[in-house]
Amino acid sequence: MEVATSQSNEQHSLSEAYRSIPVPQGANWFRRMLAFAGPGFMVSVGYMDPGNWATDLQGGSKFGYTLMWVIMASNLMAIFLQTLCARLGLVTGKDLAQACRDYYRKPVAIALWLTCEIAIIACDLAEVIGSAVALNLLFHIPLVWGVVITSLDVLILLGLMRYGFRKLEAVVVSLVFTVSACFVMNIWLARPEWGGVLLGFRPILPNAEALYISLGILGATVMPHNLYLHSSIVQTRDTPTEGAGLKQAIRWNTFDTVFALGAAFFVNAAILVLAGSVFHKGGVEVTELAQAHQMLTPLLGGASATAFAIALLASAQSSTITGTLAGQIVMEGFLKVRVAPWLRRAITRGLAIIPALFMVMAKGGSGTMDLLVLSQVVLSMQLSFATFPLVMFTSDKRKMGEFANPLWAKITGYAICFAIALLNMYLLQQLIGRVWLGVAIGVVILFTGWVKWGYRDA
Repeated sequence: MEVATSQSNEQHSLSEAYRSIPVPQGANWFRRMLAFAGPGFMVSVGYMDPGNWATDLQGGSKFGYTLMWVIMASNLMAIFLQTLCARLGLVTGKDLAQACRDYYRKPVAIALWLTCEIAIIACDLAEVIGSAVALNLLFHIPLVWGVVITSLDVLILLGLMRYGFRKLEAVVVSLVFTVSACFVMNIWLARPEWGGVLLGFRPILPNAEALYISLGILGATVMPHNLYLHSSIVQTRDTPTEGAGLKQAIRWNTFDTVFALGAAFFVNAAILVLAGSVFHKGGVEVTELAQAHQMLTPLLGGASATAFAIALLASAQSSTITGTLAGQIVMEGFLKVRVAPWLRRAITRGLAIIPALFMVMAKGGSGTMDLLVLSQVVLSMQLSFATFPLVMFTSDKRKMGEFANPLWAKITGYAICFAIALLNMYLLQQLIGRVWLGVAIGVVILFTGWVKWGYRDA
């Protein structure tokens, strides 16, 4: 069966990196693994960004290890959805944004683009604020100037793409390992009660506040923009577009995704375990990232606090890189905008910098934790607008051919989509009341029907 592809003359997102990385044919398994390694780590940084820190620190300081199961469930959802993204990009030659543009009628595609932009702004807001806080903790730079510096340094780092996408991947992987090393040290210093950590994998939600934080964890872990990002950057490898070579590319990218997101799970779990073993045990509720940093010094020592700040800066910087790339992919994919790469990235960055500056100045540097958690809940609200199209596309044999989702994957995919939607509806009930909840559910039903109507079967 013929598979719908866009390999011919279509303008690809990140065209400067498209199929720029060769994959050695006939090489041993280790060299081939290294050739495919990278996209998974580029995606994984979005699962350990400052938004994750905020939700994990709040969850750990308030509920101890109780929400460990939420991190695990969110991570498993993320692995499943990211493997679908890699499959979509490799098989069709389209990223998720291009697929939405080509497979939906224009009004629906525009609506999906707008919801994705909201998610990117919310995500970038968390990353910019996280970077600014880290710079303040390490070098005592005021938060406002930290936001400005972050807006410039990410563009400099993205300039590495002119020397090849591999160089950018190497920087991101180095930052990921820096974060991991810092938390290995902090967990060793914290000496958590591992029996209590294991009990945290029981699915329990103590109250409505725990649900709110859990949805923040979900939004921070299964991030909408990462789905668009992954489906594009897997196409940086020069791999076969059919036959055994395509199957092998799918297998290696799946392995890369599982391994990299496993590292992200370790970081998220480590943040919650650190908060549970240090702050919850001491009866302290963490309300600011700076507060967590200050309290680590008397409890675990200055080295622990410094490692915390370094890890925060590394995670925020790596996340800003991939978040800006995702914004570029979304803009190019949905709108076919063709402008200079630096200008596209500057526009994407500006959409996050302006609200970040406004909020930091309005709050005078306080309330950053609440702002970060809120941004992650907004991400969770946007998830359905990315996950439903993803599962729909990858389940369509007319578009995916023999690589379409089998029955078990369809059931799993749609179960995840509906679980996310239902949890968000319940959260709306807690926030806006029953009357407005009914209105919101009605809007969701109408929008779902509209999306289904807008889908092009051909």
